[in-house]
Amino acid sequence: MNPQLNEIWVYLSASPLLGLSMTLLAYQGAFWLYQRSGHNPLANPVLIAVSILVLFLTLTATRYETYFAGAQFVHFLLGPATVALAIPLYTQFKRVRTMLLPVVAGLLAGSLTATISAVLIARWFDASLPTQLSLAPKSVTTPIAMGIAERIGGIPSLTAVLVIITGVLGAVGARAVFDALKVRDPAIRGFAIGVASHGIGTARAFQVNEQSGAFAALAMGLNGALTAILVPLIAGWLTS
Repeated sequence: MNPQLNEIWVYLSASPLLGLSMTLLAYQGAFWLYQRSGHNPLANPVLIAVSILVLFLTLTATRYETYFAGAQFVHFLLGPATVALAIPLYTQFKRVRTMLLPVVAGLLAGSLTATISAVLIARWFDASLPTQLSLAPKSVTTPIAMGIAERIGGIPSLTAVLVIITGVLGAVGARAVFDALKVRDPAIRGFAIGVASHGIGTARAFQVNEQSGAFAALAMGLNGALTAILVPLIAGWLTS
């Protein structure tokens, strides 16, 4: 590397702005590709941005701690962004109230299916108990999932990876599943993806339709609370 460029890189790599700048640039580039693809779900901007950042950190041998020193500002904004999801939900409140029974039934069915199916498949493949416990909360947002995993004896770092994979798969494949099942109602589509694919799925739902996004946000919040109750009970059964 050119000595001058090397000096510039040393300065940039030591600056907290590196992580923040790379995160914003990676997502902006990924979102541009997503728009150029005609909003193809396979060009999911979260998946592309994460891939770009992983490649960048690997090629530059940048430690995650160094990267996160700058990117933590984006991480901080997750809190206000999550609270802001209540705004579109409020605009759809009348529809939510008329669908209260289907919402409760769908939440219970989705939460139990996501948890139990993941654990049973892991057991079928003779996965270790900590791996099974790490899989159980995979369909809720990362902070909640990691907290649950730590509490029940799972591996929080593994759970975080599984949560991201689950969200990306849901965001990419949900539309094809809904179309195959002939599910047209945006509220139902949104609620289903919110239960199954947490924040990443909810972001995708908002890109498609505001009503879908509102119901996805509702499902994400309710599923997080319900999973925090159900998973420890299932973990008790697994470890008994």
